[in-house]
Amino acid sequence: MSEEPREPRLDAIHVPDRPRAVVLVLHGGQQRSTQPVRNRNASWWRMLLVAKALRPTARREHLAVHLLQHRVRGWNDDHDPSPVRDARWALDRLREQHGALPVVLVGHSMGGRTACRTADDRSVVGVVGLAPWLPAGEPHRALAGRALHVLHGPQDRWTSAALSRTFVERCRPIATEATWTALPGAGHYMLRQVSTWNGFVEDSTLRILGADARDPRDTDEPTRGPA
Repeated sequence: MSEEPREPRLDAIHVPDRPRAVVLVLHGGQQRSTQPVRNRNASWWRMLLVAKALRPTARREHLAVHLLQHRVRGWNDDHDPSPVRDARWALDRLREQHGALPVVLVGHSMGGRTACRTADDRSVVGVVGLAPWLPAGEPHRALAGRALHVLHGPQDRWTSAALSRTFVERCRPIATEATWTALPGAGHYMLRQVSTWNGFVEDSTLRILGADARDPRDTDEPTRGPA
């Protein structure tokens, strides 16, 4: 017998006494699945590691870092995706806790798609996408007036680097900034070049918030063609 989905869960990874901004981390999933998300699911703990890697920067820059755990593993309904509802729930909870602070969304795979769909929330100032799942024709108007930084491995066999680059190009006329960076040799699950993935999250988050950060790596042309 299948488990009944519970409520989404919002974990505090780092919360300073007086944060100046919030980072909400969103994990990946599957195209279709009603199975509840659990801590043992690789998609969730993968982003737990990313969130924890951000702690030193969060301490230095006075950022609150939270990780959302979705109710179910699947996207399921393109018109009313469960992860998007969960992310909007989390943004409401963060406003209750932190007030009207700016929020940066960091998402991997399905989490990147979720971030781009919920970027129109009034608190969100930008999105950092890691190998995001952005199909052809994915709505992009939510990025109007927001920043978008994407890192994708051209060899990714699960989500398309070419389509994520096209999505970024569509966002450029309406976003405050939109960049796409290739990471040659990297696959979908961020198991290689871990420090580069984590560094991109740090640099892009600080860039969005206007802090003193290095620019994300090559923002226009990949060093190798997209897969």
